[in-house]
Amino acid sequence: MSVDDTRTYTVADYLLDRLVGEGVAHVFGVPGDFTLAFLDHVTGRDDLEWVGCANELGAGYAADGYARLRGLAALSTTFGVGELSAIAAVAGSRAEHVPVLHIAGAPTTATQAAARATHHTLGDGDFGHFARMTAEVVAAHAIVTADEYAAQIDEVIVQTRDRRLPGYLVLPADVSEAPATRPDAPLPRHPGVTDPRIAADFRASLETAVTDAASLAVLADILVARLSAEDALRETLDQGIPHATLLWGRRVVDESAPGYVGSYLGAASAPDVRAAVEDSDLVVLAGVQFTDLTSGFFTQRIDPRRAVEIGGEGVAWNGHRFAPLAMADALRILADVVRTSGAHLARRAAPAIVAPSPVPAGPGALDQATLWREVAGFLRPGDVVLAEQGTAFYGMADHRLPAGVTFIGQPLWAAIGYTLPALLGAALARPAARPVLLIGDGAAQMTIAELGTLLRHRIPAVIVVVDNGGYTVERVIHGPGAAYNDIAAWDWVALLRAMDPIGSAHGIRVDTGEGLADALAVAREATTLTLIQAVVPPLDVPPVLADVAAAAARANRRA
Repeated sequence: MSVDDTRTYTVADYLLDRLVGEGVAHVFGVPGDFTLAFLDHVTGRDDLEWVGCANELGAGYAADGYARLRGLAALSTTFGVGELSAIAAVAGSRAEHVPVLHIAGAPTTATQAAARATHHTLGDGDFGHFARMTAEVVAAHAIVTADEYAAQIDEVIVQTRDRRLPGYLVLPADVSEAPATRPDAPLPRHPGVTDPRIAADFRASLETAVTDAASLAVLADILVARLSAEDALRETLDQGIPHATLLWGRRVVDESAPGYVGSYLGAASAPDVRAAVEDSDLVVLAGVQFTDLTSGFFTQRIDPRRAVEIGGEGVAWNGHRFAPLAMADALRILADVVRTSGAHLARRAAPAIVAPSPVPAGPGALDQATLWREVAGFLRPGDVVLAEQGTAFYGMADHRLPAGVTFIGQPLWAAIGYTLPALLGAALARPAARPVLLIGDGAAQMTIAELGTLLRHRIPAVIVVVDNGGYTVERVIHGPGAAYNDIAAWDWVALLRAMDPIGSAHGIRVDTGEGLADALAVAREATTLTLIQAVVPPLDVPPVLADVAAAAARANRRA
């Protein structure tokens, strides 16, 4: 029994029943006086767990990480100060197509009607400021009322779930406790958007193009994952078609497959990868959204006349648009056409990335090359890996991931500090996977308070903190020796001990390749959280990051 039948069924219960019905098992947030009664309903259930975070921004990032793996997440904050602290995280979810439902507990309707200077407001009697602010970064929103609660809650959840964008509910404290009626049916599923006639037209055009082409390549990106179309994409890739991903979309393919040629970053790509994508007679762009940080600052050179752009609900190709046509349906048509009409296509699997001969980590000073080579070798199939935007994200760009690894970054919103709280959400969403966090010291300082939340929830994560004394990404863009790129020096191992009074976690500082290899060996066998403070030189950067940073510097100077 999820809800106590001896008490009145309320609007709060209705909302929570709807969330549980969509697979939500955790609610992230920070309590506030306008939300406390609502949280009683959360903690009073046996099918939901409250995950109290150190601050609302961290809770928002945690919910984002959860939703990327679970399909929907719930975030609870109090009115004003709480929701504005979380709005940067919610905006990131909007930018990166992540379905997080933000529930803001508000003063009672009577308090708002009185228009008095109430705490957590601007003191002007206008209680709508924050809803208007948030409306700019969500796909659907409502101020819940006692009369229309069911339609309002259902609509916002469905829009959030189906559009893969954040939603927002303002829940006044009295409305939360108002009597309600239990839902009598699950929320409706997203209707199919594909028009069979459009699908047939697309198939006919694609058959002609594939028959005429000598080569075909696929470039895949993150929207394939957001729209749950990975299986449909795999039907084509399993036929040996050469394929690449943007760094944003690494999770949508198996990088151990022979047809995988690498990560495409425009002019910053490896020559073989660039040739495979840009020189093919026909290139399919599956769920691709080019951003500055994943395209070498828009240096991609893909002839639009040869590009089949498969989007969420349509295909754009050579001046024509086939719509409505769902992405998964378009990808299955592609797979079938390749099977039936593409026997002549070159199955050039690479040039394959040849794994370097194992290089023993030596006693010399640790550098970025050794760091990412050792970390890549440490990963195992099924890991959930979060790489902070910067040296971690780009340092891993040259290394293939084992089959089944889920790789998460945030290259569009690119908020440093995101990945540490997001690790919490991702770990709770997929508890059977080993969570691995790769993060710079500057980014970690932004959200380090959530390390305590990770410890409290006994998340057995492996955390590699890249200690290079500052904002290395900014250094290589501009001001390598500038004071504004410096940060305070922290003893990360001592900090871990301070947050872990019972001594369940393990921390180690390393500054040599040999020390890193030993620390990773310990982490490989650990059953509790392990933090590795990896000390590298401040101006040592991965080659891919150097190329991207140079492009960023040029873009920032451009008129």
